[in-house]
This record gives sequence, structure tokens and C-alpha cells, in this order.
Amino acid sequence: MLKGFRQFIIRGNAIDLAVGVIIGAAFGAVVNALVKDLLTPLISAIFKTPDFSNLFFTIRGSKILYGDFLNAVISLVLIGFSVYFFVVLPMNTLTAHLKSKQPPEDPTTKKCPECLSEIPKDAKRCAFCTTILSV
Repeated sequence: MLKGFRQFIIRGNAIDLAVGVIIGAAFGAVVNALVKDLLTPLISAIFKTPDFSNLFFTIRGSKILYGDFLNAVISLVLIGFSVYFFVVLPMNTLTAHLKSKQPPEDPTTKKCPECLSEIPKDAKRCAFCTTILSV
């Protein structure tokens, strides 16, 4: 029983998952700090209200706390904005930059001149229309 557990833990997937969860938790703390300490005060400076949780209205004695919902929506938008502009966009730029430096791969397929189907590069006959191809 312990041997199977050891094989499961040593397998790369479990370790990769554990590392991903730990990095994700640390990254979540950084994003939350960015939103709470930098972006939310900027918004509160614009609207002159640091917290919208006190906003509500009453209908037939029931308190509708739309301020809490507004805080959650603003937090979601700010977190999405932060993740996109500070993580996704730089990573996409870096990936595109690294891909542009790699030489293009040789094509492994070609188009049949008769039916325009994709066929292997070294094929002598099209598998779709059976046209004999010149190599």
C-alpha cells in the first residue's frame, strides 16, 4: 500500500500540482495586495468613498445591501485587470518574442494539387482522390 502511494507522490503530476497550488496561493496573495493596497485606494480617491458596503436601500422593511455587491464586482474587475495586464499580457509578449527567435519547422504535409487535401510530404499518391503525385 505504501509502495503505491510512494509511486503516486514521486510521479511528476502530483509534485507539479503541489507546486502549482503553492505558487497559486502566493500569487493570489500578491494580486489581492495589489488590488487592496494600490488599485482600490485609487478608485476611492476618484469616487471619494473607500468602501461601498454602507450603501443600501430599503423596500418594505427589507435592507438591500447593494454596496457589498458593488464591492465584490469592483474587486473582481480589478483582480481580472491586474492578472491580465501584469501577468497574461507580459507572458504572451515574452512567449511571442521567444517563438520569433526559433527557426520555423519544416512542413510535414503538403496539399494535393487535385483535391487540395493535406497529405504527408513524402506521399506518392493522394489518400483522398488517389491522384499520383510527382515527388
